[in-house]
Amino acid sequence: MKNLTLKSEVLVYEERSELPEEMANLLSQAEEAATRAYAHYSHFQVGAAILLNNGVVVTGSNQENAVYPCGLCAERTAAFAASSRFPEVPFHTIAITAVNPVEPLSKPVSPCGSCRQVLFEYEQKFNQPIEVILSGQTGPVYRFSCVEDLLPYTFHAGFLP
Repeated sequence: MKNLTLKSEVLVYEERSELPEEMANLLSQAEEAATRAYAHYSHFQVGAAILLNNGVVVTGSNQENAVYPCGLCAERTAAFAASSRFPEVPFHTIAITAVNPVEPLSKPVSPCGSCRQVLFEYEQKFNQPIEVILSGQTGPVYRFSCVEDLLPYTFHAGFLP
């Protein structure tokens, strides 16, 4: 693992061949999910795959609409599907990737703020970190130990009355 480096809270795999098998398999399922995206307007396909603590993998892809706010990101599609099918099973890991048909992505794609907040809520719900794997079409793969690393100044239920 000579190309494996630690940069703040993220572990960077410079070569995909260095990925542990379970991580590579989950990322492959996220890539396959991206092919099912409904990205008629942006043509930017995103896929997410969530490994649950029970070993089940639930995938999701972005679903667009001509009225953009009506669409939904891949991460939330997968999270909501997982939670509705297995409401009491914690999320272990989420892998996220994207496809840009115009210029292949050589850097990992990160979830939007809304997706970060939703994923963080599941960390809080189950009192368990969710490992996050981010990838582009080529280049390095980033591995975060928890969603909170992506959202360092979180808003959480503790602020509410």
